[in-house]
Amino acid sequence: MLGDYLPILLFLFVSSVMGVALLVIGWLLGPKRPDSEKLSPYECGFEAFEDARMQFDVRYYLVAILFIIFDLEIAFLFPWAVVFQGIGMPAIIAMAVFLGILVVGFIYEWKKGALEWE
Repeated sequence: MLGDYLPILLFLFVSSVMGVALLVIGWLLGPKRPDSEKLSPYECGFEAFEDARMQFDVRYYLVAILFIIFDLEIAFLFPWAVVFQGIGMPAIIAMAVFLGILVVGFIYEWKKGALEWE
């Protein structure tokens, strides 16, 4: 039974050793000439103009979370699309129900104004 997992364990070991070795080699051989420009914080191509701890609007996080939720739900369509030819009518109905719930949730969020930025 352990023989079945040996290639996976070997792959994990070799990839871990290579990852650590490449990081160490890069750190050892890389140039170390820091200056004020390299050590300064980079924010979208311009100098920082306020405190880094300023508060963001909650709507920014709401839109980000909604994007992640709907993006992950759409990702469930890919496996279904791969086997579309081989599945029967119950699976097609189940996907229609899934998409219906997704659309109802999207319309609800749209009507509540969660997607409005201003």
